[in-house]
Amino acid sequence: MEHCGEARWRFGACCGVIPWRRVEWIQWWPTIPVYAVIEKVNLAEFQNPQQEPGMERRLLLVFALTFLVIVLFQPILKKYLPQAPAPATPQTQIQPAPQAPQQVSQAAPSQTVSAPATKAAAGKQASTEAETTIENDLYRITFTNRGAQVKSWVLKKFDDDKRQPLDLVNHAASEKYGYPLSLFTYDEAQRNALNSALYVASATGVVKAPAEISFDYAQGGLVVRKTFSFDHTYVVRVETSVVSQGSSVMAYPSWPAGIGDESSPSSYAASQVDYQYNNNIERLAIKKVSGGNTLRVPFNWAGVSDQYFAASFIPDDTQGSALVTFRNPLNIPRKAGSQEQIPADVLGVAVGNPKGPTVQRMYVGPKALATLESVPVPTIAGADPDLRGVINFGFWGVIARPLFIWLRWTNGFIHNWGWAICIQTLIINLALMPLRISSMKSALKMQKIQPQMNSIKEKYKKYSMRDPRRQEMNTEIGELMKKEGVNPVGGCLPLAIQMPFLIAYYSMLGSAIDLRHASWLWIHDLSSPDPWHILPVGILLTMFLTQRMTPQAGMDPQQQKMMNVMMPVMMGVLSWNFASGLCLYWSEGNFIAVAQQLILNRTGLGREMREMAAKRARKKDK
Repeated sequence: MEHCGEARWRFGACCGVIPWRRVEWIQWWPTIPVYAVIEKVNLAEFQNPQQEPGMERRLLLVFALTFLVIVLFQPILKKYLPQAPAPATPQTQIQPAPQAPQQVSQAAPSQTVSAPATKAAAGKQASTEAETTIENDLYRITFTNRGAQVKSWVLKKFDDDKRQPLDLVNHAASEKYGYPLSLFTYDEAQRNALNSALYVASATGVVKAPAEISFDYAQGGLVVRKTFSFDHTYVVRVETSVVSQGSSVMAYPSWPAGIGDESSPSSYAASQVDYQYNNNIERLAIKKVSGGNTLRVPFNWAGVSDQYFAASFIPDDTQGSALVTFRNPLNIPRKAGSQEQIPADVLGVAVGNPKGPTVQRMYVGPKALATLESVPVPTIAGADPDLRGVINFGFWGVIARPLFIWLRWTNGFIHNWGWAICIQTLIINLALMPLRISSMKSALKMQKIQPQMNSIKEKYKKYSMRDPRRQEMNTEIGELMKKEGVNPVGGCLPLAIQMPFLIAYYSMLGSAIDLRHASWLWIHDLSSPDPWHILPVGILLTMFLTQRMTPQAGMDPQQQKMMNVMMPVMMGVLSWNFASGLCLYWSEGNFIAVAQQLILNRTGLGREMREMAAKRARKKDK
């Protein structure tokens, strides 16, 4: 039984409140809409009242006091209980009872203010469908007055896969699940009515930004107003208000059906719902998104994004806004131009104020670092007050972001992202060369004392692992390594330093929209796989050469032969469909590693390691 003003009462004995259990609603008085809660508990946990003198008397006293409180509270309950019931859906979250009077008191002013507007705007609707286009240097947005929603959101500075201006409206999904800036309500019939009505637009035709347009609709006690303000940036101000029979309706502006650049299974798989509150950013992958779920958590911004573009709402009220997530199935082509269809999931969000009119901003555009940093979000505390959190640089973002800024700076001089990657890769590998040499030296020293270490281990072999004398073995090995100047982690530490750096570069290139449709030599799009797979093949061959050329004195010869083949093949297969920019960085790094290894093999250190490895192989053959 639902009641927006329910009052919940707990019955307890003198020893305390009975622990909360299953709840039943009981109507105490036929003519008074007040309800109480009796909690059912397991009687085995408590003593029989007949075994404790005075228990019945105290229980009757509790009932009498409860009835008295109900009678005394009737004037307050009558004042606050009458209100329009909210649509009941499984996705809505019931608020705790103590907050109900507060919600009602906040809704009351909007009811009194909206009543005159209902009378004044009665019967306001358009007779025919019309379009309004808002245009600036960055975008061209086309609204239809049917539902006062967006039919097309074209970004002028970006192209789609067919080299046409990119439309961020996913038309295939929007036809089934709704267009951008349509209104979401928990009542499906009401939602369909709001998004199919013919609104009266304040302007039609082409309007140049900065500008403001509004859409109004009124019919049968329902009054709707949607106002949008535009400037010279990617940010749009959104204000919506829906009133039914004098009461505010929970109606949230939405971006319900993915983003228009999603044209392949991989692009749909990269979509996610993300939101930020201060220094905490939550990113919900497709599998974690529940369709129709309502998140009533504080957030500074929330939206849906894919690898390169985002649609994010920035509410003025960070504490009182609600976030509704959408996840719907859609059949898409397996490949471009293919007739074969495969299932995919399309994500969306709706953000609004559940207590009344919604006032917020909305960013729809590229996930470009400089652009996102220019969008202020003053409500963020403890982190940068802008939208840079939309870009996910991964766990090593503290390294990835400076790397991208450096790459962008390099591109500013040579004006080609491919050559900028080549120059940066060369510098990075030269900087990491001392670590490679240090790793080789450490491995050589470790191999030199290997016979002595084996002798010490043989000496203590007869003792079990739990024997205290095994600790003496570790002490002797430690003293030997200290005497010979061997660092036990000397071989691993250089690699451990390199790995976060390499992973950060990988993450940075995967998030850089600047590589999208950027060309280099035979490659027309550095964000897509190499069309001729030359770079993945280069990765395979260079890894094979590196494995063959690198002396590995401490490895078994049979194991080394297996690794010389398995590792390159595995890496080649893994990188086959990687973005060309990533493969360019990886293959060039391998070529540089081959050149470095050729030089190192000619040094005394390299010759010594190779001789030791050959000696070990001959001994193994005997």
